[in-house]
Amino acid sequence: MRVPDFFILGHPKCGTTALYEMLRRHPQIFMPALKEPAYFATDLRSRFQRKASGRLPVTLEHYLSLFDAAAPAQLVGEASSSYLVSTAAARNIAELQPGARLIAILREPASFLRSLHLQLLQNHIESERSLRRALALEPARRQGRQIPRRSPRPQALLYSERVRYVEQLRRYRAVFGEEQLLVLVYDDFRAENEATVGRVLRFLDVDPTVPVERSEVNPTVLMRSQRLDELVHTLTVGDSPLARAVRAPVKALAPRRLRHAALHGVRRRFVVGAPPPPDEELMLELRRRFAPEVVALSEYLDRDLVSLWGYDRLG
Repeated sequence: MRVPDFFILGHPKCGTTALYEMLRRHPQIFMPALKEPAYFATDLRSRFQRKASGRLPVTLEHYLSLFDAAAPAQLVGEASSSYLVSTAAARNIAELQPGARLIAILREPASFLRSLHLQLLQNHIESERSLRRALALEPARRQGRQIPRRSPRPQALLYSERVRYVEQLRRYRAVFGEEQLLVLVYDDFRAENEATVGRVLRFLDVDPTVPVERSEVNPTVLMRSQRLDELVHTLTVGDSPLARAVRAPVKALAPRRLRHAALHGVRRRFVVGAPPPPDEELMLELRRRFAPEVVALSEYLDRDLVSLWGYDRLG
């Protein structure tokens, strides 16, 4: 069974999904349809399992079966955004594949946490609509309190734990070495996408001249109503007798394409919307709070992220 040759480590909302989609289109690369197996993040297991084909692997055999369709000459990889924050993933990956090549993508801390908070609301992991209050809940949530009832991954609600960039990179370099880890900056991926993806392809030692179409996926949106989102999901894919009874006449009258288009329209109009403008006062507070981390990361990577991210203008 094939063992992955490379891993996209994360963080979420930093371009990991877009990079995954672009790399899997390269003919010399195979990545499974399940984008985030999260197999090696054993310290961050979900409280609930996904159903059907999206079920997360918990055994090595199940995990490796994700790569069965890879051609012998293809490079095999996967992308799990939890691997960077996980304290166990680096060691677990090294035990299985000590020669792995690793790709991490980092983003300016304040904008990262704002976008992450909106994503967790969309995924029903978070229920607190205010980022400021969500951050204030971290002490209670570390003790297992104030966890949303339906949140599958309470560890994801510890936002500040994400912004330990240097500690996270050191964890991987300690077991893999510097030459096996490629660290990208989200700003480069957005502004110089073709050049950045070319850098990744050269790092993976595949043909960098093969054109790979830019991918725009997983946009940041505002979750207007989690209850309505749950209702739409239940009525469209739920297994209850009521859900099946509601779907039966719709299936009989409308083709699959039309049903999906209608569902997408309902979600776009009533469930999600454009994200609100950032709370600039909170953004400034976060940047001042995480300024030491940005300085340390600049020194660690030997790149001036202080200026790039505007931390020299905080006042």
